[in-house]
Amino acid sequence: MAKLSILITGCSDGGLGSALALALHAHGGYRVFATARNPSKLKDVKAVGIETLSLDVLSDESIEKSVAEVRGLSGGSLDVLVNNAGSGYSGALIDTPVAEARKLFDLNVWANLATVQAFLPLLLKSSRGGMIVNHTSLASLATPPFLGLYGASKVAMAKLTANLRTELSPFGVKVVELKSGNVTSNISANLGTNAGTPSPQVPKKSLYYAARDWLNEFYTGKPLDGQAIPSDVWAKKVVAAISKRSPPEEVWAGAFATTVWFAINYFPKSIVDKMLRDAAKFDVVEKNIREYGKEKAIADAYGKE
Repeated sequence: MAKLSILITGCSDGGLGSALALALHAHGGYRVFATARNPSKLKDVKAVGIETLSLDVLSDESIEKSVAEVRGLSGGSLDVLVNNAGSGYSGALIDTPVAEARKLFDLNVWANLATVQAFLPLLLKSSRGGMIVNHTSLASLATPPFLGLYGASKVAMAKLTANLRTELSPFGVKVVELKSGNVTSNISANLGTNAGTPSPQVPKKSLYYAARDWLNEFYTGKPLDGQAIPSDVWAKKVVAAISKRSPPEEVWAGAFATTVWFAINYFPKSIVDKMLRDAAKFDVVEKNIREYGKEKAIADAYGKE
């Protein structure tokens, strides 16, 4: 049986796209096209013979060029598209410039939709029925404080994914969502960089400046990394799920995946909210502000009347 052709966005070395490409290649049933904005960061997948393409999902021209390349390489069709490219972002919502928020949504939401629209004609020509796999996150359902912007972008992508599933069902295109928990990758090291900013720090004129010692550490993502599962373990679970004859609509994988699924389905909202606050050590933030003085924090941030 001929191998299924599959294109994955965001496959730079050390990321989840790279881990997934390697697992699909090892599976043996896929012809993998691994892509990244910077082809020099595709060394890991090239080393095992995976085909690579340059693809900047923020560029319509680059997307169209990639579609043309895949059309030529695959004979005019594509079996699976995996929208994996994206970025994390940490920071208090009131401290986040709206321009940076737009950049994050451009990458985590609109770029994915643009990629789906461009590759859909090839997916519709798949002899086995095309499939779209959108990588969202547990943050689309449960988002700790100070990860709200990232969570909002994943909520938006999860909603678009659900609607795509319904809208494309008459044409036989399956749509799967990866609700991933914590997985070992380079996302913490790259927090915000794909969206055009470095890892954020608490600004001096912030209501949360008194809690900067903890928040600057939390913003790196590293406090949550200790419980992450290895990327190859996550990738194997994803490959097993999407390789089924009837793949699930949602694939839950990564640290906290089972906990979050159980919590949102069976726990009262108050308990879920407390779990999320605890994940960000919000009690530490509150304590720091209380000891510093709420009125002083406000005056430092916005000036005195």
